[in-house]
Amino acid sequence: MTPPASSAVQLRNSGPAGTDRRHEPHRGLILAALVLTALTMRIAVTSVGALLTDIEQGLHASSSVAGVLTTLPVIAFAGIGFLGPRLAHRFGEHRLVTAALLAATAGLVLRAVAGSVWLFAVLSMLALTGGAIANVLMPSLVKKHFPDRIGTMTAVYTTVLALGITAAAGLSAPLADLGGHNWRFGIGAWAALTAVAVLPWLPTLAGDRPERAELPDRVPLGRLLHSKLAWALTLMFATQSFQAYIAFGWFTDFFRDHHLSAGRAGLLVAFYSALSIPVSMVIPALAVRGQRLIVLGLALASAVSYLGMLAAPVGGAWLWMLLGGVGSGMFPLSLTMIGLRSRELATTTALSAFVQGIGYLLAGTGPLLVGVLLGVSGSWTWPLVLLMLALLCSAATGWYAGRPEFVDDQLRPAGGQ
Repeated sequence: MTPPASSAVQLRNSGPAGTDRRHEPHRGLILAALVLTALTMRIAVTSVGALLTDIEQGLHASSSVAGVLTTLPVIAFAGIGFLGPRLAHRFGEHRLVTAALLAATAGLVLRAVAGSVWLFAVLSMLALTGGAIANVLMPSLVKKHFPDRIGTMTAVYTTVLALGITAAAGLSAPLADLGGHNWRFGIGAWAALTAVAVLPWLPTLAGDRPERAELPDRVPLGRLLHSKLAWALTLMFATQSFQAYIAFGWFTDFFRDHHLSAGRAGLLVAFYSALSIPVSMVIPALAVRGQRLIVLGLALASAVSYLGMLAAPVGGAWLWMLLGGVGSGMFPLSLTMIGLRSRELATTTALSAFVQGIGYLLAGTGPLLVGVLLGVSGSWTWPLVLLMLALLCSAATGWYAGRPEFVDDQLRPAGGQ
């Protein structure tokens, strides 16, 4: 039977194929597990950023080595993320998330007592495991347990993710002060949160059945190479994250170079970041009704923000950050569309790994390119042009991905030519 053309209709009327409701955990338990996991997904990243100078000094690291630490999340999210579908197929999604959170807890504790910067880096990869696995599995877990509420539940977990980012960025330094001005306590204390996030997953483990006969077919990532829709979603996600990494890494310097104080520049970027919380609450829930108008609206907000930063960087600074923060809603929109553009759970998991694995690798080049452009030109004009080009790509690919089609229909048969 031919499925409905509209993904929203499909979501209202049926669950994803292959879902066995006989072993379905209670939705309240799954909701608690998703919320707590989302809260931990970026704490291993932003807690280090908040205390990077202290960590540099404490581990006697050069600024170039400290720069390596800031690139580790991209490597982890891409590399570990690519392994997600295969591991989930072998061990079960709930078991994999639980194991990843336990690994993250160990990594957060152990890196806090590391005696060298390189040991700190290795243990940081362990600490990043929970977020890397959750990145990939969250869309498929939402589709599996809440097939009729994909937009709403994506809004829930992306909003909580934003809260976790804000909390780790804002509370890591006070935690360090609480531990006697000790950065090790400031980053290690977050292990308590990942340990708590494990608990609601434990009752669900019995429902995970890794026997191959009872698992849905796994979709190899290579099959997605032939899907135009998968590539559109990947480029949409990549170019949006590209812009976000530049914003978080360089916008404070942008405003300081335009003669604002460090405190005011920091507040502007914090305001930009905080806007992701209300935006994440709204965008995914709206997206189930259609995505193209949302793509255009978000792209327009970001375009005005970048043009405003070019024309009047100081006079309209708060307005530009407001519009830029609204435009960053392309991130939760792209995550929502992973679930909306795939029918089968196996396709959703593979698509999530494909989009985010490649996307994060491409996005990680953003801050580096800005540094190169600033070094060559000494002006912020070219970095802002780069942001506009990334925005145009995000808007164009988002418009294409907004068509009511499914990646499943574009996959070649396994082994096909």
